[in-house]
Amino acid sequence: MNIPFLDNWRKRHDATHGISSPDAVASDPEGAAQLFSECELLRAQAESSGVELDDSADSLAALDQLLPRWRDDPEVAEWLGTDAGLYLGTVLVRTVPGAHWRLSDEGQPVVRLPSETDVEVLAEGTSWAETGTPELSQLYAEAAEG
Repeated sequence: MNIPFLDNWRKRHDATHGISSPDAVASDPEGAAQLFSECELLRAQAESSGVELDDSADSLAALDQLLPRWRDDPEVAEWLGTDAGLYLGTVLVRTVPGAHWRLSDEGQPVVRLPSETDVEVLAEGTSWAETGTPELSQLYAEAAEG
């Protein structure tokens, strides 16, 4: 999946820091975390349903309970899936000690867990937005314990 804002960030970051590796995020973890946590479409969808996204595991469970009205519009579902994945990653990075963002070999943001396992949050978020499974709270629980 092409993520234009990530491409723009990477171009700016590479130009100013001379970094061209997939782990360019590692040299600016705070900037990457801030960028990935924006999730504007998901936050607007949640807010309109009365759900506050406070970057906690409980907020993932609340998202799982939303009525999936977005599935009627494939374009919205795709973007919402990306946002859901980035939000899942944000919660993991902020609540699981040692978890951090990195870019996969394909240039996609993933969360590296302390066990050296990568969680492909974009794929997981897309699956959740399209089908409702797996639940975001379940993905979080599995990643947090492993």
